[in-house]
Amino acid sequence: MKMTFRWFGENQDPISLKEIKQIPGMTGVVTSFLDIPVGEAWPEERISAMKAAVNAAGLEVEVIESVNIHEDIKLGASGRDEKIENYIVTMERLARHGIKCICYNMMPVLDWARSHLYYDLPDGSNTMRYEAEFIANLSPEQLAARYAAESETYEMPGWEPERMKKINTYLEAYKGMSEETFYANMKYFLDAIIPAAEKFDIKMAVHPDDPPQPIFGLPKLIISRDNVRKYLDLYPSAHNGLTLCTGSLGARKGADIPAMIREFGGEGRIHFAHVRNLKFENETDFYESAHYSPYGSLDMYEIMRALHDVGFKGYVRPDHGRMIWDETTKKGRPGYGLYDRAIGANYLLGIWEALEKGR
Repeated sequence: MKMTFRWFGENQDPISLKEIKQIPGMTGVVTSFLDIPVGEAWPEERISAMKAAVNAAGLEVEVIESVNIHEDIKLGASGRDEKIENYIVTMERLARHGIKCICYNMMPVLDWARSHLYYDLPDGSNTMRYEAEFIANLSPEQLAARYAAESETYEMPGWEPERMKKINTYLEAYKGMSEETFYANMKYFLDAIIPAAEKFDIKMAVHPDDPPQPIFGLPKLIISRDNVRKYLDLYPSAHNGLTLCTGSLGARKGADIPAMIREFGGEGRIHFAHVRNLKFENETDFYESAHYSPYGSLDMYEIMRALHDVGFKGYVRPDHGRMIWDETTKKGRPGYGLYDRAIGANYLLGIWEALEKGR
């Protein structure tokens, strides 16, 4: 297992590589280029410069999150072949610079949603929260405006103003799309890129939908064990795998995350793991808690034990954390502050060390 840290890149993240390097057990960062328009090939000089900067800080960069999928591909629109070709060009360039895993998602239009970016907890920290009824009473534009006001410093990925200008067009395009059609569009993409992934030896790791509930009438299709199985079966290859996100799959009450890890990890299909905790307030609503198991509704020990049991050798990162110790948006994006994620990483590493020595 390699412990990594999400870093949004220079000029996109107030947390420095120097600070990340000081977290015990941290091997590298997981990064991306948020400014490159979706559907365009990534310039090789940008990739080379990014890797040089990360390596100069004494860290690795072997995982990219995300090379995003253009809506033409998800919709099966006429422009998809050009976008897929650009995607493959990006994969080849990343492989030349040592990238071994790409995390991506097939969520339509919006990558994620929360009702509150800064929800106050009794201990004085704050965190992201999801309240289904609150979101149901807003339009996408209203929710985007709320994010823009709360995040202060940075645009929120998936909710950029340029994307919001097209939101109603996209919502209309997805209206009435059947599950079968969406899966067919996914398969078209996989049929094109997985042979390339095998050639370049890059593990593709799809991220589940976040949250696993319908929003604004958009389809949510990778939300459970059965959906993950259906997606992986679209192209049975070890290079077509999963980003096991405990906070996304675990946001469906009753989801057995350790069982999913044993099933998909036992097949070598989990390449990346986002490990975080959450606390259910009712059947649909939750907030993102500290990683420590007693603070949330997920058992971090059993999750890490399942990864250990299947001999997981991929990448882990502590996922969303609280904002603590007077962190503000000047010291981290919502959910991506420095301190709580550093604590979470070392909590997970402590469990892993105990499992290794207990063997």
